[in-house]
Formats: sequence, structure tokens, C-alpha cells
Amino acid sequence: MNTGKISQRIKYFMEKRHVGIEDLATATGLKKDFIETMLDENVYPPLGPLMKIARTLGVRLGTFLDDQETTDPYIVRNAEKKSQFSVLAEKNKPTSLNFFSLGKGKTDRHMEPFFVEIFPESASQKSLSSHEGEEWIAVIKGSIEIIYGKETHVLNEGDSVYYNSIVPHYVSCLGDEKAQIHAVIYIPE
Repeated sequence: MNTGKISQRIKYFMEKRHVGIEDLATATGLKKDFIETMLDENVYPPLGPLMKIARTLGVRLGTFLDDQETTDPYIVRNAEKKSQFSVLAEKNKPTSLNFFSLGKGKTDRHMEPFFVEIFPESASQKSLSSHEGEEWIAVIKGSIEIIYGKETHVLNEGDSVYYNSIVPHYVSCLGDEKAQIHAVIYIPE
């Protein structure tokens, strides 16, 4: 899915729920300028802010990501996996993360599974976010650094972590080579 579709879906639910940009900023704790840039310039936000927007608008995170409905079981073949969205470290800078949704077609899901490529550029920002729910991450390739509250942890290939995402956290690549992870995010309704 391209970022234009995501911003269009956010705008749709904002209109449907009669939520303006200032209301959304107040309810989510996000800056008004950030929301305007995301909507007007189709800049994809990191997952933390996107989850806050989804919760404020009363929809699942997947509502912004889904393209079609499917039946069980939902299977994603490696060769068919396509990048759903990219996150920029900063505006007009290289991509820091590429997310591939592994559950976008399962409309009744309660978890958001992703395959994520984390680029070295991700280490430059380290902007912690928090949201309700839990996250599980397994490192497939490379090394990552996780800032969790006041602690910093390094995970290497084969390592995994499971944490409460209400604690401010940030995941970045460690080193000069991109890392690859599987991540599952659970957000209570």
C-alpha cells in the first residue's frame, strides 16, 4: 500500500468521526505540524504515532494497512511479500525502516505481524514512543539496539524480546549493515 492510501484512510476516519487536526493532536499528544505533514505530504508516521491515531479514531491499526478481505488461513509467501510502507528517519532523509505487513489481509486479526528491514539510518533519531499493548521482536539478520525506558539492550541474530509497549521504547539498527526482524504488535481494543 502506498502512503497516499494510508493518509486518505486517516482523513476518511477523521471526517467520519468529526475529528479535526487540532482535536487529533490533543487526543494523541502528537504535534499539529507532524499530523499536517503526514496528511498533506503523505509522510508515513512511525508505528507508535499511527497506533495513537488509530486508537483515537476508534479503529484497528490494520484499518489503515488493509487493502482487501481474505479468508482463513491467510498465507503470505516470501516471493509475494511487498513493502507496505517506509519510515523516514527525518524528512528529506533516507528511509530508516521498511515494513512488510504479514497480516494485512486478515480482517479479524488482533495482532499486527510484520517483517521489518531496519537500516543504519534508524540509529540517528532515537525518538522513543509508547502505546498500549505488547510487542514481540525476533532478529532474523544483523543486530539491533532496543531502548526500553532507561535501559538499552543489544539483540543479535536469533535473539528475541517481548515487552509491554506502554514503556517508552525505540528499535534501531546497530552497525553498518541493515538488520531484519519479525515483529508482532498486540493492541488491546
